[in-house]
Amino acid sequence: MKILITIGGFIWLACFVFHIFFWKLFNWKQDLQSLNDVNRAIMQVLNLCLMLVFLIFGYVSIFHTDELLTTGLGKSILVGIALFGIFRAIEQIVFFDHKHNLSKLVLATALTGAVIYLIPLIF
Repeated sequence: MKILITIGGFIWLACFVFHIFFWKLFNWKQDLQSLNDVNRAIMQVLNLCLMLVFLIFGYVSIFHTDELLTTGLGKSILVGIALFGIFRAIEQIVFFDHKHNLSKLVLATALTGAVIYLIPLIF
């Protein structure tokens, strides 16, 4: 189970790195100009906050694996991380086009993350 949670931690760190490149990948400097100042700021602030969440998930998973697996608080965090993955997968289905490979990869990553954190809770 420790290896599974550690793998999950590295997946969250990969998500962090992916989000670093959102400005460039999605041409935010130009595309966000079509939004008003508040909505443009919200998009960027939400991305930065999400990046912090990914760092926290990654750090806790890699450096506090034992606590996640053996304490009540740790198990609650595992539930929270799994729910994050489940909700992200649902949002992917609802809001994004499924024809693109990147969309499929995000969906698969979210589901994989959810499963990784659910397995220690079930077994």
